[in-house]
Amino acid sequence: MSRISMQVSRKQKVAADMLFKTPVMLLVALLVQFSQAITDPNDVAGLQVLFTSLNSPGQLTSWVASNGDPCGQSWLGVKCRGSSVIEVSIPNLQLSGTLGYQLTSLTSLTLFDVSNNVISGTIPYQLPPNLETLNLGNNHFADVLPYSISQMTKLTYLNASHNQLSGSLSDMFSNLTNLKSMDLSFNSISGSLPQSFVDLTSLTSLFIQNNQFSGDLNVIADLKFENLEVENNQFTGWIPTSFNNIPNFKSSGNSFSSSPAPPPPPFTPPPPAPPSSSNNGRSPRAPSSASDSGGGGGTVLNGGAIAGIVIACILGIIVVILIIMFFCWKPKENAFDEEKQPIPAVVALPVTSTKGVKENVEQRPASSPTDGFSLKPPPLAPAQAEALTGKKPPTKRAKHPITASAFSVADLQLATNSFSQENLVGEGTLGRVYKAELPDGKLLAVKKIDITSSSSIQKEEDFMDVISNISRLRHGNIAELVGYCTEHGQRLLVYEFLNKGALSDVLHVSDEAAKQELTWNVRVKVALGSARALEYLHEVCQPSVVHKNFKSANILLDDELNPHLSDCGIAAFSPSPERQVVSTQMTDSFGYSAPEYAMSGIYTWKSDVYSFGVVMLELLTGRKPLDSERPRIEQSLVRWATPQLHDIDALAKMVDPALKGMYPAKSLSRFADIIAQCVQPEPEFRPPMSEVVQSLVRLMQRATLSKRRSGDEQKGLDNHDLADGSL
Repeated sequence: MSRISMQVSRKQKVAADMLFKTPVMLLVALLVQFSQAITDPNDVAGLQVLFTSLNSPGQLTSWVASNGDPCGQSWLGVKCRGSSVIEVSIPNLQLSGTLGYQLTSLTSLTLFDVSNNVISGTIPYQLPPNLETLNLGNNHFADVLPYSISQMTKLTYLNASHNQLSGSLSDMFSNLTNLKSMDLSFNSISGSLPQSFVDLTSLTSLFIQNNQFSGDLNVIADLKFENLEVENNQFTGWIPTSFNNIPNFKSSGNSFSSSPAPPPPPFTPPPPAPPSSSNNGRSPRAPSSASDSGGGGGTVLNGGAIAGIVIACILGIIVVILIIMFFCWKPKENAFDEEKQPIPAVVALPVTSTKGVKENVEQRPASSPTDGFSLKPPPLAPAQAEALTGKKPPTKRAKHPITASAFSVADLQLATNSFSQENLVGEGTLGRVYKAELPDGKLLAVKKIDITSSSSIQKEEDFMDVISNISRLRHGNIAELVGYCTEHGQRLLVYEFLNKGALSDVLHVSDEAAKQELTWNVRVKVALGSARALEYLHEVCQPSVVHKNFKSANILLDDELNPHLSDCGIAAFSPSPERQVVSTQMTDSFGYSAPEYAMSGIYTWKSDVYSFGVVMLELLTGRKPLDSERPRIEQSLVRWATPQLHDIDALAKMVDPALKGMYPAKSLSRFADIIAQCVQPEPEFRPPMSEVVQSLVRLMQRATLSKRRSGDEQKGLDNHDLADGSL
């Protein structure tokens, strides 16, 4: 019995121990799990959006779309320091999708490597701001290099090679003084090298081969390269002599001149000599004193040489004093003396624009060698030639370099058939727009501005300032200014012609075939692209740009129905209030006007947000902002639609009949929520465009996930999909 009692007591003790230890063990497990959940919430949010944007791939082990802990759960490719994510390296994983919209929240990230995948879309503007290494190479990224890179002052390595980038590079490299290696090779980037390349003082390796760059290489002539590859582009001019000392320099496949380079302008200092081993990498300099050359190995001047230098200096000083005395004591010339002065000859310099348009620009000859002109001046850039046009040069230069080309009136008249009625494609408050065709077959849109409508553009120098600001706008959803004309007092803007025309025409014309192309997903894509354009103007450009005339007539569509916002930056051309005449175009614009502008004339970026909401209403309903042909209660689209945006039944009745019910209910509801935020009457309650972009991106992402679940949307959505609103 005693043995049995001992066994019973032992079991009771074990049970008591378990009753005590079990809660303790559970508490320890919870504490361990809590202690592991250490990742900064902003980093978690950014990586989770990235994960869903990449279509939640299984290759990214441990990654989750919600309730994750990248540092505590050891996500693949994620490296942390404390609670901050400092590296994301996920190359060679066949990842697809896009990079999302929240990378900017990864403020501690120093390395971001997604190279050798199949990621597509545009490179987002919301990039991690403190990166030192950015590797996007070997993907399917399209469009332009985002301007937000200009703020990455710590960046040392940039690789965007082997993608589908196009357009020209913005002048955005002035702050990247730490950048050592940049690879943009194997893309379709065009235009000349930006002037801010001269500030890349740490750059030793530059790879831009197999693109469509043009112009010369002078802007990078003074950089100390170890590797420079520029082959297979469209560069012209002469190869700088300093490039002869680059260990790895490749330049084949361009149109460099083989003739001797022209001499430098008078009084231009010679290029710095290459560093030599005798001075430990410093440029050699002439000794100026015995102490400067002392220590052995330096060149020692003898007494005769020193005496000669002293005598030459004294003579030079005497000559300078005599010249100063001559000009100070010279009596004022009378009218007779002025008449005797020879009239300088006028030299005509041919200027060829990038569009093949030639014009003769009158230039006054240099009055003295110190004006900086050589005997054989090099060809002038279009902006420089335009600045020298006319008898009196403008006293005010453009604020920024102008990348657009200068056209002549004669060639634009030829291209537009003398601005004939048959070539007229649109008319606005500033003037008319004509379709133009160049001799090489390229189509352009020429906006002929009515110079009498605005006093702000009657002076050529003011007009050129605005052109300078417009030409620096670079975004895939903004219509790019390719040229201008100020000849004979004209004010003409030249844009690329987009075949599908304006969104307003597609939405509101009777051509049902054209309207059928605007499926629900296309309408969401148009809204997102237009929102990105405004986000760029408001939040990326420095200084920011307010559009002031955002409407569907200014959203142009290309062959793939991608939106391109036009008339950006031309608000300065708006007619003066006393010159405004009520026209059909102005009446149409009233339907987009925010209440604060209609009441007080005050227009801010929040007014642009309101106008954007009106355009989204157009996309949703297919109706015009103002339509006098409808019943009185329905004539104002905003007043009629706003009370119904949160009523599901009423919302379904508002949808454009052209969609024929082919839309997901949840997507429609979220679309309406964004509209309601944008068209609020109080400006302070409207969201910034970056928030609007994020909302539309999330809507698009849900659409992508839904398509993967329900199959190819192009085959039609069945009734079940439409009923449950899978988006």
